[in-house]
Amino acid sequence: MARKLPPLNALPSFEAAARHLSFTRAAEELNVTHGAISRAIKNLEDQLGVLLFERATRSVRLTAIGEPYARAIRDMLDQLAVATASATARHSNTTLNVSTSDGFAGRWLVPRLYRFHRAHSDIDVRVSTTGKLTNFRGDGIDIAIRYGSGNYAGLTSEFLAGEEVFPVCSPKLLEGDHPLRKPEDLRYHPLIHDGYPIDWATWLASAGVAGVDPKSGLTFDSASFAVESAVQGEGVVLGRTMLVAADLAAGRLVRPFEHALKSVSSFYVVYPTDAIRQRKVKAFRDWLLSEIEPLRT
Repeated sequence: MARKLPPLNALPSFEAAARHLSFTRAAEELNVTHGAISRAIKNLEDQLGVLLFERATRSVRLTAIGEPYARAIRDMLDQLAVATASATARHSNTTLNVSTSDGFAGRWLVPRLYRFHRAHSDIDVRVSTTGKLTNFRGDGIDIAIRYGSGNYAGLTSEFLAGEEVFPVCSPKLLEGDHPLRKPEDLRYHPLIHDGYPIDWATWLASAGVAGVDPKSGLTFDSASFAVESAVQGEGVVLGRTMLVAADLAAGRLVRPFEHALKSVSSFYVVYPTDAIRQRKVKAFRDWLLSEIEPLRT
């Protein structure tokens, strides 16, 4: 039976206008005129025989019919984009674009990437570190490692590892005039901060430590730089399981105290569902799960 389809060339205009609730912003995104957007949507409404937008002098809003239709069209265009990317990718196209935070990249991923390359020498990995959430459709990212709740609408999200937070420092700080023996000894050493939600005030309170200024010390925007500062013996940082594992194993860092706090967030590997059909994505995902298995908490 023949499908009853709308004018397909009008759908990107409709989806963009529905997402922005603005014909002008839709036109800017698609690099066309306001009139082109308006005509495409009018053509779509005429073909369907329904109104999709309620138009006012300076604004538009979706009708009761237009709102669910916009969601369906958005999902369809997303699926079409993924399918097109898979269909047009050359078999020899083996560049894998990975998105993650600078801390995870610098302290965990990069030191281990040589093992992935050894097993998959034909796959070139490009790592992108950014503070913003990856838009797979627009950013050209194949797979991401995210830190959060694991709930990412429209994407496959697989648990990698939980995380604990605890003080770490250079072994040098266990010696000298004021060696770190108990949490109260922190008063003699600079505290290192990286903007993580579980901060020194939280940890000190949970450990029952008084007399230590939780805001003093060194502050970095980058978790990777904060950890490196601790490695160099410049103070004590609140280490996170995934970010200090290699340094602890190599003896560059030590845990002077056992007290730790459990984070409510975890690490997840995230990707568009259909992307796992690509060999490069599946290979990296499988390697990541294998590498991280010993650190699961």
